[in-house]
Amino acid sequence: MSPLDQPRPPRNSDLDAALAEAHEAYAARRPRSAALHARAREVMPGGNTRTVLFYTPFPTAMARGEGCRLWDVDGNAYLDLLGEYTAGLFGHSERRILDAVKRALDGGINLAAVGEKEGELASLIVGRFPSIEMVRFTNSGTEANLMALAAARGFTGRVKTMVMRGGYHGGVLTFATEHSPVNVPIPLAFADYNDAEGARRAILAEGDQLAAVLVEPMLGSGGCIPATREFLAALREATRETGAVLIFDEVMTSRHAAGGLQQRLGVTPDMTTLGKYMAGGMSFGAFGGRRDIMAVFDGHRPGALPHAGTFNNNVWSMAAGCVAMGEIFGAEAAEALFARGERLRERLNAACARAGVAMRFTGAGSMLTVHFRAGPITAPYAASEAENKLRELYFFDMLAAGIYLARRGMAALSLPVTEADCDRYLAAVEEFIAARRPLLGAAA
Repeated sequence: MSPLDQPRPPRNSDLDAALAEAHEAYAARRPRSAALHARAREVMPGGNTRTVLFYTPFPTAMARGEGCRLWDVDGNAYLDLLGEYTAGLFGHSERRILDAVKRALDGGINLAAVGEKEGELASLIVGRFPSIEMVRFTNSGTEANLMALAAARGFTGRVKTMVMRGGYHGGVLTFATEHSPVNVPIPLAFADYNDAEGARRAILAEGDQLAAVLVEPMLGSGGCIPATREFLAALREATRETGAVLIFDEVMTSRHAAGGLQQRLGVTPDMTTLGKYMAGGMSFGAFGGRRDIMAVFDGHRPGALPHAGTFNNNVWSMAAGCVAMGEIFGAEAAEALFARGERLRERLNAACARAGVAMRFTGAGSMLTVHFRAGPITAPYAASEAENKLRELYFFDMLAAGIYLARRGMAALSLPVTEADCDRYLAAVEEFIAARRPLLGAAA
């Protein structure tokens, strides 16, 4: 019987009290994580070095992982549905990847030279993505986006970039607001996500000032909000008309088909940026596109743009990437993972609808995010204080149920996740709804 069918007295009728109780229970089960955080705060601002992993009262410290399971330093076990924010596609112990990395390291590291594996991995990527005729590697998706913008500026001779409000393209390209002191100081124009006509007008208005339009075909950190095909097609048409370079940031979304969301949606950009899972969990980024654009980096040509990076072609990422993309994550595996995620999201939304609560899940395939509001969600929004508190309560309740997610409510399924694991998540969500129903708004 579903928890939704079991009447129960309300657990809390006050959101602040519920959060305080959840924090207290969380801290009581994690004394070693608390001690590690206290020591780290003496030498690291905030006690960590990656903002997305910070939360109060202190973050859980993980000790080890296997498949899609995690164990923290206090011995608590979790079903890992975060999947390292999409980078952990292969789980924590894929033997073929571990063996490839070991062989690479046994041959020596930091060789300061080209190697055979980078050409092999480049061929695998070029063979899969409709927009990529040539590709170069970086160490992260952030770097990939920065270098793609450099390519667009070098190719067009223009400087301005258009991005979407609420978009995220790396630690120095974050657009939850139009002005962030961490962003690189490049001239920007803004448009609204999924506003096809508005974006088209904005691109045409910029005309020959615009070097590039950078967009995720589904917002990742912005809430797993898919772009409509109409929106992406409008960007494609307008950039062709003005000569701007259309760049799809598929750092996260490339997992949704063998050739990424661009292949699934049938809209081909001029350039694509990649990262996250493609090196099997090792550090990785890539940017590629049309041959004429990528030629700005061709060292055989006078005046070629430089592209530095000590670890761009590091031996472990190249070796692991060849196995990950060449042996494991082919078209069949990509389709199966996409279908599993689609089924899970449909079942989760059915549970929310059945309970009549203002709660729903957005996403595509193996990426999904919970939202605490009713109605369709097609663009980023400013969450209310209550929504932010509900999201935090959801995170801590899932941890208490032994399920590890992003604090913002995002899940990214990895290949080891089974249908039984999806059932477990659904049951935990139903339990959350049943226990916290007095705190959840009613569906419109």
